[in-house]
Amino acid sequence: MKDIITLSIESSCDETAVAVLKNGREVLANVVSTQIELHKKFGGVVPEVASRKHIENIDAVYQEALDTAGIKPEEIDHIAVTYGPGLVGALLVGLSYAKALAFTLGVPLVGVNHMQGHINANYIQHKDLKPPFITLVVSGGHTHLVEVKDYQNYEILGRTRDDASGEAFDKISRAMGLGYPGGPIIDKLAKQGNKHAIEFPRAFLDDSYDFSFSGLKSAVLNYLNAQKMKKQEIVVEDVAASFQEAVVEVLTTKAVHAAEEKGYKTIALSGGVAANSALRDKITKMAGEKGIEIKFPSIELCTDNAAMIGCAGYHNFINGKIDDMSLNAVPNLKIDVN
Repeated sequence: MKDIITLSIESSCDETAVAVLKNGREVLANVVSTQIELHKKFGGVVPEVASRKHIENIDAVYQEALDTAGIKPEEIDHIAVTYGPGLVGALLVGLSYAKALAFTLGVPLVGVNHMQGHINANYIQHKDLKPPFITLVVSGGHTHLVEVKDYQNYEILGRTRDDASGEAFDKISRAMGLGYPGGPIIDKLAKQGNKHAIEFPRAFLDDSYDFSFSGLKSAVLNYLNAQKMKKQEIVVEDVAASFQEAVVEVLTTKAVHAAEEKGYKTIALSGGVAANSALRDKITKMAGEKGIEIKFPSIELCTDNAAMIGCAGYHNFINGKIDDMSLNAVPNLKIDVN
């Protein structure tokens, strides 16, 4: 049986990424050019700046991916590309490049939902992982609890009603003057703090699997302002630890409860916040007590990358989900539900 070679492109935010995969799960190259240092001075991603850097970087990233994989363009069987959700200008850069490649090489174009990409990251990390299972997708723009029934059959159990978990990390980090991106900074600081020092609220939303972090964010901001007004010391390590604990407790409790209620013995984490050490530790411990196995990708596969897009694109391709040149960027694209 002939191997299927996928070349995939990801440019939904501030990472320009190109990967080459064999048969969906074997990564031959996964090249990422990040813009984090560029956006740090702004405290977050500036869409116009991100788009321009994608244009500057993508050709070199593509060539590096081919060189790393040791393949020639004519060996590629199809082109997979993120078409949403994300920043529209950034998405259009990757999408336009993918269309040009697909047309030039005469191979199929396969659009990929960025969220499905994150879910597929665990298939690369864990070669034996197969649906069905519960997945918790946590990133800067998304917090979803999803029942993965098959490779392309999903049921959304819960989603954020306001701020995503990663977004909350970034905003609190900015409020404390710690920098961007907030997740890794707060995770590191929290290790030196007391997570029980400040009792921040947890929004469990009763019987819903939805999430809400805007109230927690407001509570932390109010605490910081109150301390400043009273001219009392702010122990940033304790604030970071207490805030992080509030986020992690809600994410963990809902994910484990969903697995129990649906009768699953596996929970897979994905997305940038899945790299958070406190989340990994707490959900592994809580799930383990219930006989539930936790799987999560390597740090490199948690953050935005093209390998996860390639894996998702491979599953689309072998299931006949092929797009034409009319494929457009959809910045608010929802996850496919069958």
